[in-house]
Amino acid sequence: MSDFLASIERRAFKQALFAVRDEETALDIVQDSMLKLAEKYGNKPAGELPMLFQRILQNTIRDFYRRQKVRSLWTTLLSAFSPSDDVDADPLETLEIEQGSYSPATPHGNLEQTQVLAIIEEEVKKLPPRQREAFLMRYWEDMDIAETATAMGCSEGSVKTHCSRATHSLATALKARGVEL
Repeated sequence: MSDFLASIERRAFKQALFAVRDEETALDIVQDSMLKLAEKYGNKPAGELPMLFQRILQNTIRDFYRRQKVRSLWTTLLSAFSPSDDVDADPLETLEIEQGSYSPATPHGNLEQTQVLAIIEEEVKKLPPRQREAFLMRYWEDMDIAETATAMGCSEGSVKTHCSRATHSLATALKARGVEL
């Protein structure tokens, strides 16, 4: 269990950060999700853990938004202060490079790769929540369509639609910013 959690913590953090745009909240969400997985599903086979964790993570993110909506409503009704929705997120660190994948050999190549990753991450943040969720599960977490549909609680056709729209939006946005992949 601990090896699995260690292997997914960075990606889960980025996924949560894309969703909530606040580092501390993202850390809390990932920690809560990991605890729920360990407490309720610690006896499950290792092959089932990735899909279970994704479902728990997405539900925890949705729960966060539900709580925020209720808090905002009550704060607005009971005080003269309105909640601040302006949250500045720090730039994300670059993605880990898997062994055997492309790794630029020059400092200039490293800089270009870092800049392209930063642009991609900015554009992923701008995707609508369901598109971002489907895109990250399919292409970042490498889940198949059926697993993604189960984790998102929707049909396989919806996953395909969300992924298609996300990739088209990203391609258009990246091309507009001069990034050719």
